[in-house]
Amino acid sequence: MTKDQNQQYSADSIQALEGMEHVRKRPSMYIGDVGLRGLHHLVYEVVDNSIDEAMAGHCDQISVIINENDSISVEDNGRGIPVGMHKKEGVSALEVVMTKIGAGGKFDKDSYKVSGGLHGVGVSVVNALSDHLTAVVHRDGKVWQQEYEKGKTLYPVKEVGKTDKTGTIVTFKPDLSIFKDVEKYSYETLANRMRELSYLNKGIKISLTDKRKKVEGDFLNEEFYSEEGLKEFIKFLDENREPLIPEVIAIEGEKNNIPVEVAMIYNSSFNENIHSYVNNINTHEGGTHLSGFRRGLTATLKKYAESSGLLDKVKVEISGDDFREGLTAIISVKVAEPQFEGQTKTKLGNKEVTSAVSQAVSEMLENYLEEHPAEAKIIVDKVVLAAQARHAARKAREMVQRKTVMGGGGLPGKLSDCSEQDPALCEIYLVEGDSAGGTAKQGRDRNFQAILPLRGKILNVEKAMQHKVFENQEIINIYTALGVTVGTEEDSKALNLEKLRYHKIVIMCDADVDGSHISTLILTFFFRYMRELVENGHVYIATPPLYLVKRGSKKVYAWNDEDRDKLVNDFGTGASVQRYKGLGEMNAIQLWDTTMNPESRTFRQVSIENAGEADRVFSMLMGEDVPPRREFIEKNATYANIDA
Repeated sequence: MTKDQNQQYSADSIQALEGMEHVRKRPSMYIGDVGLRGLHHLVYEVVDNSIDEAMAGHCDQISVIINENDSISVEDNGRGIPVGMHKKEGVSALEVVMTKIGAGGKFDKDSYKVSGGLHGVGVSVVNALSDHLTAVVHRDGKVWQQEYEKGKTLYPVKEVGKTDKTGTIVTFKPDLSIFKDVEKYSYETLANRMRELSYLNKGIKISLTDKRKKVEGDFLNEEFYSEEGLKEFIKFLDENREPLIPEVIAIEGEKNNIPVEVAMIYNSSFNENIHSYVNNINTHEGGTHLSGFRRGLTATLKKYAESSGLLDKVKVEISGDDFREGLTAIISVKVAEPQFEGQTKTKLGNKEVTSAVSQAVSEMLENYLEEHPAEAKIIVDKVVLAAQARHAARKAREMVQRKTVMGGGGLPGKLSDCSEQDPALCEIYLVEGDSAGGTAKQGRDRNFQAILPLRGKILNVEKAMQHKVFENQEIINIYTALGVTVGTEEDSKALNLEKLRYHKIVIMCDADVDGSHISTLILTFFFRYMRELVENGHVYIATPPLYLVKRGSKKVYAWNDEDRDKLVNDFGTGASVQRYKGLGEMNAIQLWDTTMNPESRTFRQVSIENAGEADRVFSMLMGEDVPPRREFIEKNATYANIDA
């Protein structure tokens, strides 16, 4: 950025687009929801402002602090938000930024070429949804401050000191009258996002401190910094997989005035793991940049394989899916005016991005394949094996299709269906074993609750080829009971959700180590083969109680050790504790009262907050490499005496 452009970032660079009267009344319109996702999104909005400063070349350090009272402080060493008088609004530019929705330098192209954040919602929404917010600006040798309550200014911007540094500090406490059920921030959730941002914006140091927790006398703290960006991101995501080629293939450049960054590597797994970003936003639904990547990858690899004679003896037809099996890739583009589409507005629609990414990927791959013929042969061999396996999977898929409801094969014999015909009102329980299945059948409400017992542990799809997955009887039963088809030749994991027979799919397993393992196997299957069900909020985990505490005729259930100990203490002498090792130990009435009754049960809805982190965890838990799995279990185990 030139000196003249830098000078243009002043009070008049701040443009107020519209008022923010409706933010407090309809917060979900601005931050998605008022649950955990929305609570954490407040932090992301403030951090995005600092990232914008970094992307413009004016900031290289960002600090995020979770304070003791669950307030958040975000500090950067950028230029500091302008504090001069805004001509149009008649107040300080800082006040405009904090109290006018959509106000900010990111709408002034002279200040920021591109910017992150969720569609320009801005820090003003954070202010509106906070009980209290304090903004402190270091700029022009002075320290400026302004405070707000529920988005309203408490006093005009005032000078509170002198300084020899620049930057902005925003401290806010979410309004608990809006975020009623989620008062506490998750350190892990924030750490995952800060780590992701450090990979996407190399050279920026982002620190996260949790003042609610001390480790060896110091506050819990991590620093995230990446010198290689996406190359390091790939290594992090694939740390539990076996690479087929020694180095990450990467490119960084600009095509058609669009900055494009791509990194990829092939591994020995059977899954495709592609993550795409636009201006640091994770585009879960893909879009034109993902289409461009796939086009460039397929065309270039196919051209090389054919011209080098590596496909001369191959008798099966190669498709686009085959080129992506065992591929982990990240695409990151910076777009000045992104157009988002899709159900959750995370699908890029800018048509010009397709060719930009396709060209970049083609050039990157052409150079790599020519310079690394040995690695090129390994990749092509992997593609050929994928094609052969796909043909076998097609036959297995056709067998599943014939057994689905639409294929006329009927429902699985073990399924106890419900009488309700409206899928929105129906729920199905995937239950571990015939014993628990029998109890669940007796205890359920037959009107809207269906039961599908699963025999033992289903196939670990993380380590299985696709045709083996579609040949597994328990997995066939799940597809058939749900009523969804297995997919098409073009997209083997696409689901016809309009045929889904139940809108609540509940995993109900024993509250022990084996039960947790079975739950994880089922979740791995859903994540790899039915991710749309998870993304659309259809998958839940039931939480049966661990204990029954009783004294005389008084009986109370406990879901964790803390509740158990409190009940034992409250009951006093004579209290006894029954530990439920399995669902089969409960009678039908107990199972209904504690786990299946909509009036009293507790369900955990499964969601994907961070697809990259979910992919990494599933590959670690269900893959071949034992040491990282053991370490993860020891750190996160709920149960003692776990033998990894």
